[in-house]
Amino acid sequence: MKKVFICVAVALMTIACSSKKEAVHKGDVTVNVPCSGKEYRSDKDHLRALGTGYATSLQIARDKALVAARAELGTQVSALMKRVTDNYASSYEIGMDEESKGKFQDLTRQVVNQELNGTIVICDETQRTQDGKYRCYVVVELVGTDLVNKVANSVKNNDKLRIDYEYEKFKEEFEKEMSKLQ
Repeated sequence: MKKVFICVAVALMTIACSSKKEAVHKGDVTVNVPCSGKEYRSDKDHLRALGTGYATSLQIARDKALVAARAELGTQVSALMKRVTDNYASSYEIGMDEESKGKFQDLTRQVVNQELNGTIVICDETQRTQDGKYRCYVVVELVGTDLVNKVANSVKNNDKLRIDYEYEKFKEEFEKEMSKLQ
């Protein structure tokens, strides 16, 4: 009797779960977003971000998409560089005091801001909507090694930071964080 009861209970739960699943997804439509997919995601060598823009003017829609993509990339890079800097400063006990760490973080932010203006557009697609407006999709990219080298060059020009800074150790921490993006 117990076996029959368990079988009936499992059958009822299966039916109940499947009917709820159909109700939740009924009417949903899959959307294919241009400039999306694996080839447009950040990986161990590149940092990438997608931005979209919508406007009555094609140029304004594209500009909005580019600004949004760069802002997203800036957020990603800032978070990445903070993790790298924190790991670098604590892992290697290089004597980097709080003042040096703060200066180092400020310097990396300046480099990142400069680099965001020089991002490479790797995808740029535009759609004209039914209401006559434009929707643009833009993916921008930064090459990881370029970013690390720019930070290193900036540090070399700062006497205080140059004393505390070890390029190979910083690069190692950067590469560890980039490898997590795959």
